[in-house]
Amino acid sequence: MPNYVLVYRGGGMAETPEEQQKVMEAWGAWFGTLGAAVVDGGAPFGPSASIASDGASSDGGASALTGYSIITAGNIGEAQTKAKGCPVLSSGGSVEIYESLPM
Repeated sequence: MPNYVLVYRGGGMAETPEEQQKVMEAWGAWFGTLGAAVVDGGAPFGPSASIASDGASSDGGASALTGYSIITAGNIGEAQTKAKGCPVLSSGGSVEIYESLPM
């Protein structure tokens, strides 16, 4: 079964410890529904930088991604279905899905 990288953009950070706990529980529950399909639960991204083809660098990633996870699915449609439960969506974020091609 192919691997799919789910990359997250946006979404808000919970402000209070109680809200943060609820968000962590939502992520845990979502991963629980995915079961063995979770290859790598991933992590949020911190500070970023970009390097252009001419070698120029700048602070901040051009794509403004906020984290990632890796799952298995039978095809990209199935990966989309699995991604629809992602908690980042409930806080205004979005999920991009990429098939990871074996090399």
